[in-house]
Amino acid sequence: MTLSRPPSPALILASTSRYRRDLLERLRLPFECVAPEVDETPQPGESPEQLARRLALAKAQAVAQRYPQAVVIGSDQVADLAGEPLGKPGTHERAVQQLQRMRGQTVVFQTAVAVVRQDTGFAQSALAQVEVRFRPLSDADIEAYLRAEQPYDCAGSAKSEGLGIALLEAIHSDDPTALIGLPLIRTCQLIQAAGLRLLEPAGAA
Repeated sequence: MTLSRPPSPALILASTSRYRRDLLERLRLPFECVAPEVDETPQPGESPEQLARRLALAKAQAVAQRYPQAVVIGSDQVADLAGEPLGKPGTHERAVQQLQRMRGQTVVFQTAVAVVRQDTGFAQSALAQVEVRFRPLSDADIEAYLRAEQPYDCAGSAKSEGLGIALLEAIHSDDPTALIGLPLIRTCQLIQAAGLRLLEPAGAA
């Protein structure tokens, strides 16, 4: 008699970001996207790393409360310019200001991921840091990039998977997908710890 394995729990991405959705699709696991509806305002004195960690966990917890038997992934990214958090610009004017400040500088993109499974009490998080060195961009460079890419929903206005790569001199990270918005190496570790199986043999039950 062969005992079948219990079914895997549902997987939910607590995000409406198309970038995170596209990244998670690489794992070839069925999942749903649910908006976390979390206030992303920084708290007084909060560092970029603390902000990213807090929001990633808050997003996962907010959705896990509604789906307690699911494995819920929350993630957040904050651009860290010498300790100052730079979020999504939202407008062209703010994006120009961000890129003018970052040109010629090294910026650390703090990308946090949290996984929560409320029915088992599982809640863990991890942080991936990506050091990015920007070229000494001219104002014309910045305008051309922004008009072409319109990255107003990207932390620090840097869309590295698109034309934003032309802004950069170097990228250093041990989790390369983190810069796009979801560190998949750490995500894999966390969702497996939460009870999801990856790399199932074909036909496994």
